[in-house]
Amino acid sequence: MKTLLVAILTATLALSAPVAAFAGSASLVLDARTGKVLASENGDTLNHPASLTKMMTLYLTFEALNRGKLTWDTPITMSKYAASRPPTKLGVKAGGTITVREAVYGMIVKSANDAAAAIGEKLGGSESNFARLMTQKARQLGMSRTVFVNASGLPDNRQVTTARDMSTLAVALMKNYPSEYRLFSTASFNFRGRTIRGHNNLMYRYQGMDGIKTGYTNASGFNIVSAVKDGNRRVVGVVLGGRTARSRDAKMAGLFDRYMGRAASGAAKLTASINAKQQVEVASAADDADVPVPVGAPRVADEASAPAPKTLGYADDGVIPLERPAAMDEIMNAGKAPKAPVGKAPADKAGGWQIQISAAPSADAARALLAQAQSEAGAPLVSASPYTEAVGKGANAVYRARFVGFRSKEDATSACDALKKRSYDCMLLPNQG
Repeated sequence: MKTLLVAILTATLALSAPVAAFAGSASLVLDARTGKVLASENGDTLNHPASLTKMMTLYLTFEALNRGKLTWDTPITMSKYAASRPPTKLGVKAGGTITVREAVYGMIVKSANDAAAAIGEKLGGSESNFARLMTQKARQLGMSRTVFVNASGLPDNRQVTTARDMSTLAVALMKNYPSEYRLFSTASFNFRGRTIRGHNNLMYRYQGMDGIKTGYTNASGFNIVSAVKDGNRRVVGVVLGGRTARSRDAKMAGLFDRYMGRAASGAAKLTASINAKQQVEVASAADDADVPVPVGAPRVADEASAPAPKTLGYADDGVIPLERPAAMDEIMNAGKAPKAPVGKAPADKAGGWQIQISAAPSADAARALLAQAQSEAGAPLVSASPYTEAVGKGANAVYRARFVGFRSKEDATSACDALKKRSYDCMLLPNQG
């Protein structure tokens, strides 16, 4: 039976691999009480999940915890392979260990790729075998078009999903593991003396939202799965292939504003939409009234009035959340930058090296981020000059947040190290001028 299952899953992977997936715009809004799809745009079109993949890694982790296969304090060894996963990550060296608790918080808050790979190896023996278990679980939940090939969501053309499938997974997490699901509202956690902050910025601004996950790679665009509770109404939203994090968040908020009032009120159970003709109750009815709901933020999509978050701009899973490759030529050849050509610091601030910590939706937000980073990092940034530059035009513009004026690579590296200790992303860039 086991051999047959492996053969079936292998065939599924083989059949799915050639199917084209693209970072196209897709969205879906689901009434989680009834399974009714309230709105859908390309809801069954294949796209790459990016770090939304970690939702399934977490689902299987929660399953292992509930079955007693893991405890929250079980040590997870960081293999050489897991430690080598690119950022974002916790940065534990090969041979070191993290607890399941640290891995879970790392995946939820930091979107840590090393933690995801390490959990996958722990539960599956290898990440590739764990990915087969992920795809098997996806089929059991009714995610008929999803294929997983790694635990983190790092780029792989074979790894695909749909907006409908991701909404199904969100409902399954809510109902099958309601206690663990609450962790998706975590804004920050302490990891070995460092405070690591999350970057699901929409969750901090939209009243009633309790998570759950963002994602970004060049191939996927900007993705998000969100859930909102309003009284007895419960709605799940998915946006895939956003051009920027800001536009993705605005689209998600706008969809909730428009369709929340059309959701049913009072139903006891949560239900996922499996396809256009079928719904399924994911789990038996349970009281989810105590799921934490962030308060104090207006239910509006007006980002201009929202305070700038302390997190790294709109950085999701990449170090620099720029747009997809198809738009890169347009971005790099965009109109005249307000201060200097792209990648070139002003002459009076020129130095051998620059560092970039993020990109933000406005120049003011980028400057605020730089000021905060400079105050937190201390001595290594005392002589550096904050610098912002626009990339793109109009509503799609983002502003790079950089420090320039480092006279040597060692000085720039020292500054990056100081920032990383305070949970900032950082990338070294040699001056081109």
